[in-house]
Amino acid sequence: MEIKVLGPGCRNCEKLEADAKQAVKEAGADSTVTKVTDMAEIMRYGVLSTPGLVINGKVKSYGRLPSVKEIRAWIEDEKG
Repeated sequence: MEIKVLGPGCRNCEKLEADAKQAVKEAGADSTVTKVTDMAEIMRYGVLSTPGLVINGKVKSYGRLPSVKEIRAWIEDEKG
């Protein structure tokens, strides 16, 4: 499973990255969390407000900080 955190490196982007890693650990998922800071790549996802979270190519959230519980639920949904 591929998880991407989209954002230029602001405090909220750093928090989302940490929360995503925590959610992966709690879900016991075989996932990698990658940080994307390139604005051109972020724009390809249609994300105009950061931070953004992409799981397996699907934008799950942007412009807000979802909770670890919410991220974990998205990960578990993707695991099937």
